[in-house]
Amino acid sequence: MTTPLTLDAVLAKAQTRSFEFPYMLANHVPMVLIALDRLGATPERLDEWYETYRDAHAVPPIAAPVAPINPGNWQEALGERAREADYRGFFVGEVQRLGIDKAIRAYLPAMTQGVAGSATHPLMRLAYGVLKNDAREVGHALGYWAATYLPLPGPGRFEADTDDPAEVLAGIAEIEGIRDYETETDLLWHNIRAVGALPGFAPVIDRLRFHDNTVRRMTEVSLVAFAFTLDFSALHAVTGMHWMRLVTPHVDEDKVEPLYRAFWQVIAALVPKIGFPVFPTADEVQAMRERDAPEWPEIKAAAIASYDEHDVSLTFSASEEQKAWGGDRLYRVAAARRLRLID
Repeated sequence: MTTPLTLDAVLAKAQTRSFEFPYMLANHVPMVLIALDRLGATPERLDEWYETYRDAHAVPPIAAPVAPINPGNWQEALGERAREADYRGFFVGEVQRLGIDKAIRAYLPAMTQGVAGSATHPLMRLAYGVLKNDAREVGHALGYWAATYLPLPGPGRFEADTDDPAEVLAGIAEIEGIRDYETETDLLWHNIRAVGALPGFAPVIDRLRFHDNTVRRMTEVSLVAFAFTLDFSALHAVTGMHWMRLVTPHVDEDKVEPLYRAFWQVIAALVPKIGFPVFPTADEVQAMRERDAPEWPEIKAAAIASYDEHDVSLTFSASEEQKAWGGDRLYRVAAARRLRLID
């Protein structure tokens, strides 16, 4: 008897594959399948997309386990990719035992400062697992986060000096060595790691004063940075703020600000990759916002037809963020630009 083709059926196949493929690039399949489903793709398209991506990128199966992980030793191997199977198995079990909300509250705070791992894609997988209310996906995401954990300088050592998230990003240009640092490869997370190691980067995590409107301002800065540059790294600021919005309701109130600080620190570390952008004036932003752009159904159809994971990710996140933040049509303009539907 043939198993009906559904999101869950395709996702179950995807869950047998590693969270990265050579050379340490994030496997987007589980998250993109959920996004495609929400955008209106058919199960047949989900299966086709999965198989095409799997084969094109030679996404490997999960490697064999190394040694058991338990609640007493789970932090001892953070950042060790070879422990992928161990961490995924442990966290799938913990989410089944505790439930999604309690598991995230119990384990995520200890990994907050490692959100840079795999260029924030564990955060992405966690957000989509939460969105789908899928305990196995949440477990796989926490395991992904643990095995790729990448710590940057921690908070609490410097005084805050600005209310403006954009000023934090702009200040990166003044860090000594920021224009000539060296990386092992040009992977996003290798760049993040190299920038994070610069002595002048340490104060970045503490610079921003948090108020009731700070998160909204972070989303606005992220959107403007992407809409005007269409930069690949800036795209992750827009999508990442969406992921943060999905995950933070499952984090204790006193742990939310540290998570946002750690995330914004990652975006700041990507400023050199974005090209040290100069932020536009309010009039320039408004002019971009008022540009003609297709309606969401056309943009979503283009994303569903695309084999580029970032087309799908950006389109879904932008459409969701527009609804969440008062209907700002700049999200639609940015998505249409990403999909090459307008210049």
